[in-house]
Amino acid sequence: MDSFIVSARKYRPATFNTVVGQGHITNTLKNAIKTGHLAQAFLFCGPRGVGKTTCARILAKTINCTNRTEAIEACDQCESCKSFNEGASLNISELDAASNNSVDDIRNLVDQVRYAPQLGTHKVYIIDEVHMLSQSAFNAFLKTLEEPPKHAIFILATTEKHKIIPTILSRCQIFDFNRIQIEDIANHLGYIAKCENVTAETDALHIIAQKADGALRDACSIFDQIVSFAGNSITYKAVIENLNILDYDYYFKVTDGILGLNISSTLLLFNEILNNGFDGHNFVAGMGDHFRNLLVSKDQETLQLLEVGNNIKDKYKEQSTKCSVSFLIKGLTILNKTDIQYKSSKNQRLQVELALMQLCSINASGISATDTEKKNDLIKSDTNLKNNTSNTTTSSAPQISANNTPQAPIATTVPAIIEKTPEISPAPPVTNSVTEAVPVKTANVTTSFKKPLLKTSTPSITQHLNIEKKAEQTKDSAIEQSDSALLQNNLLKTSFTQQSLETTWDKYANDLKAKGRANLASALLSKRPVLTDQSIIEFSVNNKALEESINEDKLNFLGFLRKELNNFSIQLNLVMTVAEDKTNLYTATDKYKHLAEKNPNINKLRQAFDLDIEF
Repeated sequence: MDSFIVSARKYRPATFNTVVGQGHITNTLKNAIKTGHLAQAFLFCGPRGVGKTTCARILAKTINCTNRTEAIEACDQCESCKSFNEGASLNISELDAASNNSVDDIRNLVDQVRYAPQLGTHKVYIIDEVHMLSQSAFNAFLKTLEEPPKHAIFILATTEKHKIIPTILSRCQIFDFNRIQIEDIANHLGYIAKCENVTAETDALHIIAQKADGALRDACSIFDQIVSFAGNSITYKAVIENLNILDYDYYFKVTDGILGLNISSTLLLFNEILNNGFDGHNFVAGMGDHFRNLLVSKDQETLQLLEVGNNIKDKYKEQSTKCSVSFLIKGLTILNKTDIQYKSSKNQRLQVELALMQLCSINASGISATDTEKKNDLIKSDTNLKNNTSNTTTSSAPQISANNTPQAPIATTVPAIIEKTPEISPAPPVTNSVTEAVPVKTANVTTSFKKPLLKTSTPSITQHLNIEKKAEQTKDSAIEQSDSALLQNNLLKTSFTQQSLETTWDKYANDLKAKGRANLASALLSKRPVLTDQSIIEFSVNNKALEESINEDKLNFLGFLRKELNNFSIQLNLVMTVAEDKTNLYTATDKYKHLAEKNPNINKLRQAFDLDIEF
């Protein structure tokens, strides 16, 4: 039986042009060879399996080739190339620093450096995993690395550049290898499959490339594993079964359930996923990637960020038309929060199920309708908004019954009450207080804000976000106008005392403490509010941070005070108090002058006895 050679070794690149995904490095090395500007030391760093050692060997082989091609590649015909291919070249030495990391190993290497090459022009020393050298070995290597003989070139390779001392880094030309792109790995695996007479589906090769995480050597190892499992026909199904990968179809089905607002089917699908042996955390991470892929599929410019097979790419395009940008962004926010909280949760399954229910409960307006319906909604929304802001409706005055209790007003048009305005309940009979009932004029502001689209063709993500931002600003402006109208019309004015103010103040502070905002609660309880007018409250603050903290919560705070005290004209003024500047007496001279100012006789006493002040 013929001996088997793994694909990572059998199809290892032998020339610069066959190196996968590192064109920026191979082009630089070829130009350096062509112009003769070769450095005395190179440092190749990057993740595992991306071609560091391979490029080092190709560089060493090409440097000593006596008959290089016009493309600056080794000829494979000269004596130096043949000896290199047979592993018998004396001009190239490889040292594994992981197992030879002592000072003695480096000293033996330094002793060999002074001998000139017998064949070729350079002696190349490749030190792999150089970060494993000890501190003393690094120090023993410094002088030789800085001033090597003209014929010596050092190539260092490492996956952990941060572990190499700065004095070594400063003596090398550093080349950073990138993770290999999924498309490049899939194309290389397709080439290997063709050479090995293996039939492989494109989607299957993309799954292997994704699993390799940018390492071509890992991808080749997984490819050999799948060939052993499935034979000479590699299918998408065989890959996901062997690698225990959650199928894309599950994510598409779950998303369809979410778009259909079907909580039951979504939870049943998640239960099926768990029964198949998959972890809930991996499912959440996969759903996040799925929503991200749907988001980039909505714009032709970002479609290149989708690294999947063509068949799956078509599915993403189709499903992305059913989702709006706002829906996907809200979904990504929920999934990201679940991903962060998953490990700390005691009931992890419930954590994921809750996220799925939240996704299903996203407002249906987040799901896109047809372009025609959206355009009609935009026209109707703009027309209603203009009419409502230009025409105001006057509600009838509340009727006062015999017991002075205000009755509900009868209005032809009910104004919309914004959520930020506290709910107004009928005031109970109050003794020794005067209650004014004033007719209210408020703008009939619509509470339903449609999210318009600019054109019938698929807009870009930037356009979507700009439109939604303008809609939110319009909504906030309408809320502020409604709040201002309520305050200007003095909806309800009930007089209150300093004692009732302090009681309500303490109640709000205790509520803050119960909600975990102990710092703000303590600040509110540390001083007493002062009622300076019928509805103006002053509160002293001694620092800017406290003032900003209260201002951030001012809207909720005022709403609570107005509702509890039945007075919607209450205003809160913050007064900044500055501590008195006290001059500290540090030296003996300062202390003497201070005492002399209080008692001038001290100066006479000092002059009489001719005394000096000791410093």
